[in-house]
Amino acid sequence: MDWTSKTTHKLLIFSCWLLAVSACSVSYKFNGASIDYTKTKTIQIADFPVRSNYVWGPMEPLFNNQLRDQFSSHTRLTQVKRNGDLKIEGEITQYQQRNKSVSAEGYSAQTELSMTVNVRFTNNVNHSEDFERTFTATQSYETTLSLNDVQEELVTQMCKDLCDQIFNATVANW
Repeated sequence: MDWTSKTTHKLLIFSCWLLAVSACSVSYKFNGASIDYTKTKTIQIADFPVRSNYVWGPMEPLFNNQLRDQFSSHTRLTQVKRNGDLKIEGEITQYQQRNKSVSAEGYSAQTELSMTVNVRFTNNVNHSEDFERTFTATQSYETTLSLNDVQEELVTQMCKDLCDQIFNATVANW
């Protein structure tokens, strides 16, 4: 092999490597908590009642169970009924749908469903971390579909999104 062949060969290998690296993507999901378990051992999660004008019946228990499961599966905190080191309470304040996009014919093409919760977080170990904040999640669906056909799937996903947001704001500290 002469110098030109070696250079071409190395360039070809480098190009293939570069293509492979740029074609791959790495995704990180941070769902771990940053809790000092020597000081913080318990969490109190109150039921979030629905205070919205528009309601879908299973939404409240779906959200409340998902929120408890999130903390149960991602932390070592013991859930208690009262006097928790951490306390999360609030209410589901809004559940609504609105037109998101319009087709060329002037009709609604997509509908956006949104769910908003108001959260009050109390850290009895470190009150400087206390807050009251609103969190919102949205999902869209084709208007050709009935809300009844997609509602359970969309609300389940919005509950998961909201619980991730609440978890990150309360114990993930990022």
